[in-house]
Amino acid sequence: MKFSVLARLMFLLGGSASVSAFVPSSRSGSGKMCLPLSMVTSSPPPTTSSTSSEGWSPDSWRKKTAHQMPVYEDKEALQGAVDQLHKASPLVFAGEVRKLHDNIAKATQGQGFLLMGGDCAEAFDEFSVDHVRDTFRVILQMALVLTFGSSLPVIKVGRMAGQFAKPRSDPEEVIDDVSLPSYRGDIINLEEFTPEARKNNPENMVKAYHQSAQTLNILRAFSTGGYADISRLHAWNLDFVESTDAGSRYRKFAYKVDESLRFMKAIGVDTTSPKFQHIDFFTAHECLLLEYEEPLTRVDSITGRWYDCSAHMLWVGERTRQLDGAHLEFIRGIGNPLGVKISDKCTPEELLETLNTMNPRNTPGKITIIVRMGAEKLRRNLPGLIRAVQREGKSVLWISDPVHGNTRKTSSGFKTRDFDRIREELRAFFDVHDEMGSHPGGVHLEMTGEDVTECVGGFSGVTEETLKNRYNTSCDPRLNGAQALEIAFLMAERMRVRTGLPPLE
Repeated sequence: MKFSVLARLMFLLGGSASVSAFVPSSRSGSGKMCLPLSMVTSSPPPTTSSTSSEGWSPDSWRKKTAHQMPVYEDKEALQGAVDQLHKASPLVFAGEVRKLHDNIAKATQGQGFLLMGGDCAEAFDEFSVDHVRDTFRVILQMALVLTFGSSLPVIKVGRMAGQFAKPRSDPEEVIDDVSLPSYRGDIINLEEFTPEARKNNPENMVKAYHQSAQTLNILRAFSTGGYADISRLHAWNLDFVESTDAGSRYRKFAYKVDESLRFMKAIGVDTTSPKFQHIDFFTAHECLLLEYEEPLTRVDSITGRWYDCSAHMLWVGERTRQLDGAHLEFIRGIGNPLGVKISDKCTPEELLETLNTMNPRNTPGKITIIVRMGAEKLRRNLPGLIRAVQREGKSVLWISDPVHGNTRKTSSGFKTRDFDRIREELRAFFDVHDEMGSHPGGVHLEMTGEDVTECVGGFSGVTEETLKNRYNTSCDPRLNGAQALEIAFLMAERMRVRTGLPPLE
């Protein structure tokens, strides 16, 4: 489903919601959009070359130092798994990837907003249709709220169908004086604290591939089978706001969406047509396990370009973005849209070198910068990074990852994240972009559609005492469905301020 028609209608029809919980701080500027909605950017230019970059091939990363990569003892088993992946069908297709690239290119010009969400790490034993459906549903609910709030198309990307591997700070984990290799995600080893489970198993890559194929089948069915009907999504959002206090900002906001939908129907807009029931949904994951990515990298028969067909979009994390490292070497040659995560450790000079390596042609839509710093460090460091990118004329999409910089451990040993700190980092992200005249282009969240108790705070009322009730994550804590949707409402309120509309009384 295309949101452009809906976005323009909502831009004309909607009033702004109260922004008492997410207003710009006194530091922010005028908050006007940088570019008008009518501006259109061109699609990424195709190339006829069968290699994407000079001296690059899908295996050229092997000549570089690879960080956070597992060592497999059984080389024969590793080769057997890689051979199976070479023969496997692509999980995504180049035409889908180009569509996402084009959407992100428009977003870099202020004409879109990227919403990315999903599990910290997918797990074999958590896989089910319901698990995929619930997260998919919440992402769509969030997208509807954000579309109304921003009057922009929302690009929907799931951390799904490939987000299995996780970088680790320590190679070993110690429990009761027993030391074993750290759990690195099901695609590498398993969570159970036994020598057999923690052994790096290359067959897990094949298992992850097949689970990813099933996940994509489910997502494609839900995206085109009527599940994404706009009226259904709004009804689910109303269920959420009905649980909030009477007169809450969430209710006022949701009722404005309801009024707009009713008006659209009254003037003859058919909200049961395919354009309101079908949506574009894309997948992304961290490009970490290069033994898995390489055999799924294929040449597109139309453009002659190499694409990593394990996902529509891939990103490189803070721990693997070394300029002379294997991960940057691999992704510089593929045609997919790419992301790079940066913290306060990244200098303007280092960021520019990274952009030159990943996107030497400065192609719009190619690079998304995912900022993870914490609110205070973001206010201190992000302006200089934006200034350097603006000075050099680099085309990028800036999005916020407000969860990774706000992880802590409770006195009872649970790893958690505070809803209020996540909100503060998002507020800082919007404030800085208002000051710099740049576009706050998206958000990246570790979240689930399930009612877990892993992050504290928010309307759902999770506390440190209730974390143990449904603490299901095998890796980092995730926002539950209600917390994620509350974040979407708060961002939507702030984004309406950027359109210049008055608040609801």
